[in-house]
Amino acid sequence: MTELNLTIDHITLSVESLERAKDFYSKALAPIGLEIVGEVSAEQSGTVAFVGFGIGRKGSFWVAQSGRQTPTIHICFRAPTRAAVRAFHKAALEAGAEDNGEPGTRPEYHPAYYAAFVLSPEGHNIEAVCFKDDSKG
Repeated sequence: MTELNLTIDHITLSVESLERAKDFYSKALAPIGLEIVGEVSAEQSGTVAFVGFGIGRKGSFWVAQSGRQTPTIHICFRAPTRAAVRAFHKAALEAGAEDNGEPGTRPEYHPAYYAAFVLSPEGHNIEAVCFKDDSKG
């Protein structure tokens, strides 16, 4: 997978249940190449426990057990292929998400915008997007 140069280095989402979030995001994000890259206990951090997801050793998405975050937010992850977007959607639903937009093109956003949306177990709008055409997966 090609490394992207992003303006934002990482983001942390506050969750009510770290174990539920860890289970959900491990399954939902695996098809787009993200996996657990780090875990920090409350004792280690001095505040709350964290789990980080990323590629290689770099965590770009973290969840912290510091209570349900309100209002809910929208987070979009870049997927390497359209097939990965479809796999994300399927995996997320199987892991307990609610459908919030089946995989498909969204030309109103961009001519090559192919995405899927789910609501996480805590109600966050989680999206996977790919800008490659059908011939590339």
